[in-house]
Amino acid sequence: MPTLLKLQEPRPHVANPGRFALWELGFRPFYLLASIFAALSIALWALQFSGMLAHAYLSGPIWHAHEMLFGFTLAVVVGFLLTAGRNWSGQPTPTGAPLMALAALWLMGRVLVLTPFGWAAALTNAAFPLAAAFGLGRSLVKGGSRRNYLFIGLLVVLSIAEMAIHLAQLGVAPAIGWIGVQAGLDVLLFIVSVMTGRVMPMFTNNGVPGAKAHSKPWLNAVASAAILLLLAADVLRADAAVIIVLAAFGAAAQLLRTLLWKPWKTWRQPIVWVLHVACLWIPAHLALRAGAQLGWIPPSMATHALTVGAVGGLIVAMMTRTARGHTARPLKADRCDVAIYVLVLASAPLRVLLPWIAPSTTRHAVLCAALLWSAGFGLYAVRYWPVLTRSRLDGRPG
Repeated sequence: MPTLLKLQEPRPHVANPGRFALWELGFRPFYLLASIFAALSIALWALQFSGMLAHAYLSGPIWHAHEMLFGFTLAVVVGFLLTAGRNWSGQPTPTGAPLMALAALWLMGRVLVLTPFGWAAALTNAAFPLAAAFGLGRSLVKGGSRRNYLFIGLLVVLSIAEMAIHLAQLGVAPAIGWIGVQAGLDVLLFIVSVMTGRVMPMFTNNGVPGAKAHSKPWLNAVASAAILLLLAADVLRADAAVIIVLAAFGAAAQLLRTLLWKPWKTWRQPIVWVLHVACLWIPAHLALRAGAQLGWIPPSMATHALTVGAVGGLIVAMMTRTARGHTARPLKADRCDVAIYVLVLASAPLRVLLPWIAPSTTRHAVLCAALLWSAGFGLYAVRYWPVLTRSRLDGRPG
């Protein structure tokens, strides 16, 4: 019997596969810049912290906090929002020359904090989230995506928090520096809470059929509201008892909703379990904040549980997932991706727990954690450089 129809697996259409595409969508330049910055800056800070490098990089802990929060993390957040904003609104977000200008503004801020030009650094760094809010806001407003107007406001709040740090360092308002850092951390935690509440059940069920992960809207609202109340308490310098209650309540809410996402069912899918491991650091951070207020543990444990554990883990997870999905590649982690996950996730317990368990090992713990972190993000930059700079495999724009 003659063959009437021959079936073949479709091959991805590649339109000019060598075309330079770095400026075609927000995630491309900001993921690349952030990964390179994360690898280099943490390595330099660790050497400075350990005394192996003279204080030639950052002038103190507040600038380390500033650069990790408003340099590295904010770059990834902006890249993600400019990419997601196009899907949310159905409207274009900054590409081409406007995206180049936004990346240049971020890069200028990283350089200026190392110079004596304090006011130039302050204005440049505060302008970056405002410029990103404008670029995102135009798309959301034009597309009528009212549900996501929240992110415009959060970028504005981050600009204010960043300016508070600079004003403190310039001697204008010395008392508000660390308030700006804590407010920035709380806003970041709120963004993470909102986004994970939206996507984790979907990502889990898509990656692990039959997982039956789900969420409860009221619980998502309660978990995020607790963080907003904690933000207000931090800005207003509320009593320790208020911080303890809000942090403990938030930890319980975050843990409960995390359990609804069925993390124990994801261990066969690295691109899914990495998200769940990172999410578990969110209630850990809030519980540690309560413990720090009680004087049981040093505050840095809570801070690094958020920044290294939750944020670091979620960032590598989303950077690999977004880079794959938006360049028409399979949403499946390869061995290199798994190595990136393991390196970054392993840095968290080293940085958070080991200095507390064995204080005499703090210097070595920081150096080892920094080595793993820098290796993980450095590997991402090398692995995804061709992915982020070349056109999509299916030839579509973006």
